Amino acid sequence: MQPTSTRRRPVFPFTAIVGQEEMKLALLLNVIDPKIGGVMIMGDRGTGKSTTIRALADLLPEIDVVADDPFNSHPHDLEMMGDAVRQQVEQGLDVPVAKQKVTMVDLPLGATEDRVCGTIDIEKALSEGVKAFEPGLLAKANRGILYVDEVNLLDDHLVDVLLDSAASGWNTVEREGISVRHPARFVLVGSGNPEEGELRPQLLDRFGMHAEIRTVKEPALRVEIVEQRTEFDQDPQVFLEACQTQQDELQQRLVLAQERLKTVAIDHDLRVKISQVCSELDVDGLRGDIVTNRAAKALTAFEGRDEVTVQDIRRVVTLCLRHRLRKDPLESIDSGYKVEKVFNQVFGLEVGE
Repeated sequence: MQPTSTRRRPVFPFTAIVGQEEMKLALLLNVIDPKIGGVMIMGDRGTGKSTTIRALADLLPEIDVVADDPFNSHPHDLEMMGDAVRQQVEQGLDVPVAKQKVTMVDLPLGATEDRVCGTIDIEKALSEGVKAFEPGLLAKANRGILYVDEVNLLDDHLVDVLLDSAASGWNTVEREGISVRHPARFVLVGSGNPEEGELRPQLLDRFGMHAEIRTVKEPALRVEIVEQRTEFDQDPQVFLEACQTQQDELQQRLVLAQERLKTVAIDHDLRVKISQVCSELDVDGLRGDIVTNRAAKALTAFEGRDEVTVQDIRRVVTLCLRHRLRKDPLESIDSGYKVEKVFNQVFGLEVGE
């Protein structure tokens, strides 16, 4: 199968995006280890949230999928296959393999649960005796990125469904005693503007990381962003060619980081201190501990090392914990000052060290 890059609409390159380091780091770490649990990006309008997420999907290497499969099933990994493909593989049958770009699915605000999860055609199931399943957006997003803009305006029940699938890696649809399930492993990215309301703390806590982005204030940087966007719009092909080497290098770093992740170790003493930070911040549950450990390991793998350091933890701890401190739904999210302060106390560091 020929790559479709020549026919696709040009996408602004990830490596050319100026600033917003916090958002970019959180997205890259979730690609390296999707079990971190996704990213919630909150910030002003017009700060490049959608552009960055599309750029990330475009940056990622093509993946092997089972040809014409609605779930983008993995040709070899049983945990990432739909039931029909798994049966074929278990029977020793060959499955046709194709390469495709990582899918990025945009979830529209008005989406219904049927549109998201898929539907079962009961009449067909009863008359023909087959599980007539019409896949939804979760099927399309398997092994890709699911992006929900203005997630804070989405129905709470739908957010619950998305988070459940993201956490378990599976989507189950049940109707009239008929049940269908399929793999739904994706990087969940939610974004929103705090002025339009916050997510409930219970839902917010289930996002692995929380990145805050602000409009760039520095005039020189604003000019650079405007110039780059103008250059890209005038001649996308020339602009993309100029960024190709950097794009290839970053793509290679991500691939190597995914492979290296299994070998990364985090010292027991550092794990204890991470849990101490979570305890002193009064973080509910253990999700904060788990995500901080995972994110620190992913960052270490991205940097090409095998041992997590204190500085690795420092770079991810605010992203992993700032949204877990709230107890009152009306309270605004801590900007990170409180997390930094407790981190420095527990690890015995001076501010700025």
